[in-house]
Amino acid sequence: MSDGPDLVVAGAGGGLAGALRAAELGLSVLVVEASEHFRRGNNTSMSTAMFPGAGSRWQTDEGVDDSPEKFVADIMAKTHGQADPRLARTLAEVSAPLVEWLADSVGLPLSLVTDFNYPGHSVPRCHTIPGRHGSGVIDHLARRVTEHENIELLAPARLVDVLSDVDGVCGVVVRYPDGTEEEIPTRAVLLATNGFGADADLVAQHLPEISGALYQGSDQSLGDALRIGEKLGAATGFLDAYQGHGAVSAAAGTLVGWATIIHGGFLVGLDGRRFGNETRGYSEYAAELAARPGSTGWIVLDEAIFEQCQPFQDFRDVVSAGALVWADDARGLASATGLPPDALEAEIATAAAIARGERADEHGRTHWERPLSGRLAAVRVVPALFHTQGGLLVDEHAAVVDHDDRPIPGLYAAGGAAASISGHGAAGYLPGNGLLPAFGLAYLAAGAVARRLTSNTAS
Repeated sequence: MSDGPDLVVAGAGGGLAGALRAAELGLSVLVVEASEHFRRGNNTSMSTAMFPGAGSRWQTDEGVDDSPEKFVADIMAKTHGQADPRLARTLAEVSAPLVEWLADSVGLPLSLVTDFNYPGHSVPRCHTIPGRHGSGVIDHLARRVTEHENIELLAPARLVDVLSDVDGVCGVVVRYPDGTEEEIPTRAVLLATNGFGADADLVAQHLPEISGALYQGSDQSLGDALRIGEKLGAATGFLDAYQGHGAVSAAAGTLVGWATIIHGGFLVGLDGRRFGNETRGYSEYAAELAARPGSTGWIVLDEAIFEQCQPFQDFRDVVSAGALVWADDARGLASATGLPPDALEAEIATAAAIARGERADEHGRTHWERPLSGRLAAVRVVPALFHTQGGLLVDEHAAVVDHDDRPIPGLYAAGGAAASISGHGAAGYLPGNGLLPAFGLAYLAAGAVARRLTSNTAS
């Protein structure tokens, strides 16, 4: 790498997948990562490791009829038509090749999630690894990266600037923890630094409805890509979009998970009453919960749901932390939680009647796996901001574009650094559509860089 790497990747989340793909295509790659603790501290490592793949071979094996067209339709339905059509189509089309590449070339032990279906996906299309936790994904990718002779990982170090000339990107500036800086020549940069969730001022500016909530993401998501891209004339969009979550354990500080809801649980406020249709999605429920008295609530579940959620490492962590309280009946659960007993007892009975089909839900929820039965449990939850979904606008090759939709030569973005396909606000977020742009755009960028360098060499 004496003349500089072919590609510099900023960020060791989905950027690691981009690095591996680029190296597979014969490129030399430098990965620059700001945190030495990225294996446990970035957004990929904190995720539930769900990768949508529309038309994958696992779906075929399970008899699931899916296609990129169906995925795009789901994205447009969830976002009420607000998602960027070009990017939605691009990511839907790459989703199945991506998960199959992650399994075949990268070696991730992926399988299709069939025990429940996330809100917004019309068919099971999320693929994950055993334990359903992103730390396993990052550990695996990091091992593959450090073993690869054509990839160098530089951590901790922050990419603070991208240099350009008349031909486009020509280098980067890297800052080390002691404050010293180094210029490294390169003709291609992939910004995979996530979004701006850790920058309180930017969150307050663009996401005021969730600015007071817990931030459950990387402390390095400081908007670096926005600042670097805008300096180079990049266009930005959807800066008001984000993934929230309405189910972070108040006691444990870790994710309870929305599988509790999908399997038949429900969420009540401090008054012991439900306040909406929980199955619309966990992202929009963050702001709804934040607006409730005390900005907190309780998820109510039973022993069957408890067992059904065991595949999730996050849920097991919540259990290990002692965050669940148990009781034999509604009155006992009210006593254990401090919720009003008459209200909670009435709500549990009403929910059971709705689940049995005896009455309609005033909040519009139609999916109830079954009524709760037997011993009951509850866990107090608080709302959280997981990551922002707005950023640099990119084309179908993950190339960052200017205000006239022209690619900036040599500059690419993925994940939270790029504007995603969630439309505006939180309600358009589809489960798995955080990792899909992170890994899918990184994968596409690697291919585009390889073609560009090959074309330049040939000419």
